[in-house]
Amino acid sequence: MREPSGLILLDVVGMTPGLLGPATPNMSALAASGACVPLEAAFPAVTLTAQASMLTGRPPRDHGIVGNGWWWPELAQVLLWRQPHALLQAEDLPTRLRRLNPSFRVAKLFFWFNMYAPVDLAVTPRPMYTADGRKIPDIHTHPEELRHDLQRRFGRFPLFHFWGPMADLRSTRWIADASLHLIESERPDLSLVYLPHLDYDFQRHGPEHPASRRALTEIDAVVGEFMALAERMQLEVAVVSEYGITPVHRPVHPNRRLREEGLLAVRHELGRDMLDHGASRAFAVADHQVAHVYVRDPRDLPRARECLITLEGVERVLEGEDLAALGLDHPRSGQLVLLAERDAWFTWYFWEDDARAPDFARTVDIHRKPGYDPAELFFDPRLSLPKLRAMRRLVQRKLGFRALMDVIGLDAGVVGGSHGRPPDAPESGPILITGRPLGEWERAAPFPLRDLPPLLAWLSGADPEPHRSPSP
Repeated sequence: MREPSGLILLDVVGMTPGLLGPATPNMSALAASGACVPLEAAFPAVTLTAQASMLTGRPPRDHGIVGNGWWWPELAQVLLWRQPHALLQAEDLPTRLRRLNPSFRVAKLFFWFNMYAPVDLAVTPRPMYTADGRKIPDIHTHPEELRHDLQRRFGRFPLFHFWGPMADLRSTRWIADASLHLIESERPDLSLVYLPHLDYDFQRHGPEHPASRRALTEIDAVVGEFMALAERMQLEVAVVSEYGITPVHRPVHPNRRLREEGLLAVRHELGRDMLDHGASRAFAVADHQVAHVYVRDPRDLPRARECLITLEGVERVLEGEDLAALGLDHPRSGQLVLLAERDAWFTWYFWEDDARAPDFARTVDIHRKPGYDPAELFFDPRLSLPKLRAMRRLVQRKLGFRALMDVIGLDAGVVGGSHGRPPDAPESGPILITGRPLGEWERAAPFPLRDLPPLLAWLSGADPEPHRSPSP
């Protein structure tokens, strides 16, 4: 077997061992030629935590990424989906490799913690937000000239197909085209490529829906293109995933319960309710099937715990030693962490009357909402012509009018899939597929990787002992 001259690592979000089969001929062939290994899931099993754990080999207590977002007490704000590499509080794989070998070249292509990362090539979404309320699709790159070159070659990054009710293959297609081009032209030693396509219909409808099965075949075809490129360039290719997505049927509203209990504070602004985090005695940052609860006064902990553990859909309330056992004992985690039952997930909703919901609740606004909102994957079913409404809003904005892109519904019951819990079985959790047996890969590795746990247990450069998150 030839010696590889580099590695393409594909993060196929939502891929699991149980999904391999006739719908995935390329990934199945890759597994048949090498190895297919169920991976220990990060906890919580959400994007930012999983990627941080994957690339540092450490738990959240060390790398600090406790979820897709958290409460920032210094700012009295909840901030989600932040990209700066400096948020990582532990050394990651690219940093280590470049420290050990300054000539080692890394491309970070839509992987998280991308901005200002110590890599040679970086590409990630970064919209332009104008003063008149527009959100213009764009990217952040390093070096800067890549921004113009890639969008000249492949068109403007399709941001509205990367997230929101129109999210589909077009965004993954753009990422793949740009990544294939950069790998072929720049020949990095390690290319980290994020392919999000399965996330969309799997969350909309659940993993068994026909649309989700079509998405599985579509992403497998994209993986096949990287496999073909790797063969031409004598590169190794491997597939990993962050989590599996399971069917859900019950949205759970912890902030509404905390409000009923008198622990969550609300400001009334222009006839709408706004969550006042700084004045709240307790509030939850919802993140799929996990929610971080921040309790200002320790004397309120028993009250907050009791009202949440009795909330239907909550399986466990974790704190103290429970969080330490899971590697989640970090100040960013809050005082309590909620774990949803298998068919449930947590919303960020705190209002009691939809007429008083914040105006941004009906929009795609991942930075203003103090929690994850998968309802953004759906047009409001009450709208008869939602795309026409969206087009009218765009025209109004282009004419200089401020217009609210209010096309998202407030019925959380439409969501069909979620993640965040530990998998019930290895077949439904994250996966590693490599085109060469693990022992052969380690002997042939062209760079100093040995056994980076937990998600890349075959690629290793972390000095500390491997961390394996026990199931809560």
